[in-house]
Amino acid sequence: MFDLNADLPAELGPLSWLLGVWEGTGVVNYRIGEDVRNHEFGQRISFSHDGMPHLNYTSYTWLLSQSGADNVPLITETGYWRLSRNATPGDPGPGMLPPLGSAPFGSVEDVESLRNNLGGFDIEVSMVHPGGVSELYLGQVKGPRIDLQTDAVMRSASAKEYAAATRIYGLVESHLLWAWDIAALGQDLRTHASARLARVD
Repeated sequence: MFDLNADLPAELGPLSWLLGVWEGTGVVNYRIGEDVRNHEFGQRISFSHDGMPHLNYTSYTWLLSQSGADNVPLITETGYWRLSRNATPGDPGPGMLPPLGSAPFGSVEDVESLRNNLGGFDIEVSMVHPGGVSELYLGQVKGPRIDLQTDAVMRSASAKEYAAATRIYGLVESHLLWAWDIAALGQDLRTHASARLARVD
């Protein structure tokens, strides 16, 4: 069983260790044919909540300059992280339709009923990139570790080719570590980027 801060919706208990602002550095190392793209970056991630049973996620990254010049913005992401479960009449939506009845899974005991047969919780993560790519990840949170794999990738006609991804997040010695593999630009799924972040807020 997990501990729950009284200010959090019960469904956020298994994800609550992510809450806060994290900052640090990482490296991109992605092979495209004989070409290897390799560079260091800085990153700031924020996980917050607004009283609803999901986490709000934003990430901002920048290239780290080796010459001492100003750092160059790299990419941003925004999205939502939540436990995977069927919608009920007590959930809002679709659109702006209000819920009918009480909110489901309002207690730790209710949320425990969602635990899967591996001892974790199934989760869904949606991420949007300003370059015309949207991703839906399915995965699991089990203690301070999250494993994700894309279930769907949607690209606009103007977006760069991007087919699939996996991500791993973990809390190690009070740091948020993550690794991201991608299949893009005609390549199969392979190592892409990783970082180590410290909580700053």
